[in-house]
Amino acid sequence: MRFLRNIFDQQAKIFEKGGKLEKLYPVYEAHDTLLFTPGEVTHGSTHVRDGLDLKRMMITVVVALLPCVLMAFYNTGYQANHAIAVEGAEPLDNWRTMVMGLLGIAFDPTNIVSNLVHGLIYFLPVFITAFAVGGTIEMGFAVVRGHEVNEGFLVTGFLFPLVLPATIPLWQVALGIAFGVIIGKEVFGGTGMNVLNVALTARAFLFFAYPAQISGDQPWIAIDSTVGPTILASAAAGGLDWSTAEMAVGGAEWFNAFVGWIPGSMGETSALACLIGAAILIVSQIGSWRTMAGVLVGTLVMGGFLNSVGSETNAMFQMPVFWHLVVGGWAFGTVFMATDPVTSSFTEAGKLIYGFGIGVMVILVRVINPAYPEGMMLAILFMNMFAPFIDHFFVQANIKRRALRYAA
Repeated sequence: MRFLRNIFDQQAKIFEKGGKLEKLYPVYEAHDTLLFTPGEVTHGSTHVRDGLDLKRMMITVVVALLPCVLMAFYNTGYQANHAIAVEGAEPLDNWRTMVMGLLGIAFDPTNIVSNLVHGLIYFLPVFITAFAVGGTIEMGFAVVRGHEVNEGFLVTGFLFPLVLPATIPLWQVALGIAFGVIIGKEVFGGTGMNVLNVALTARAFLFFAYPAQISGDQPWIAIDSTVGPTILASAAAGGLDWSTAEMAVGGAEWFNAFVGWIPGSMGETSALACLIGAAILIVSQIGSWRTMAGVLVGTLVMGGFLNSVGSETNAMFQMPVFWHLVVGGWAFGTVFMATDPVTSSFTEAGKLIYGFGIGVMVILVRVINPAYPEGMMLAILFMNMFAPFIDHFFVQANIKRRALRYAA
């Protein structure tokens, strides 16, 4: 690291003020601060000193995401290996088969290494494409505006691939992240100024632009001839019997959904991995437990209400509320998307209302509109727009209370 530090120090004068590449200083600074701790510190007495800066905050979120990343590797590989070994399907791409062959790894769903490596082969190209395109756009805007590159994209670069199908074309990944970064963030002024969650904005664009590849009623199994309905799609079609022991809490099917051994977006399938991430975010005080609790309460209240109402024509009314918590993007969205400190409410009471609204909306979208049986993405984006209004009312209420308190 000392050798690398010396190289950066030697090149610094080229990018600093007066250097030949002065305009590209944000590009140099982005790589420097990514690898090393910034050398600048505050000296004035008016500054508030805190050990938690933006870089540490984003890295902590990435650490919380690691269980979901590992499950993205394992479950994607498991679904593909199972289809090949058990169902006799053919691999989707020859180059993936060649890589597995060069590594001497068979398509064995009972082999942990085989599942992890096969899943990595699907996840890594999507991950690299998202970071390469999104990071380049971030640095481009920083160069034009003449400011440093913020670490905000570090988390977005992890979130976006995790909410995508394994077989999505890479050009769609590039187009989606470009739309999310430019329209979802940069047009508002960059990190900290955006109204909508960037990763969800990118995914929403792909969902409405290319519904055949980003469809809520089909899973994304990495096999050419193996496509079947997800649990949410089967529920919407009335193809599930919720009264069986396997579908009850702790039953075989429910347990598989809780752990994440089901088809779906690469990083969204495991509620267990999301729970581990939630614990990390709550303990580190980076993710708000109030927002998460609000989503949970809103889901339970609206889900329980619609269960009690019932419907003879809409099978989603019969879906038990505890199933809503372990399928689709509910857990991932609750932990990592709804708690985004920029696009969510920042007042303590407002976080509860904001989360409650997401919980209510996701059930309404899933149940009332069975044509789109997911709902979490739209629910969060919808409440993103109302977060400033929620905070406004609570802030104004606090101002009035203080004014009355000190009126004398």
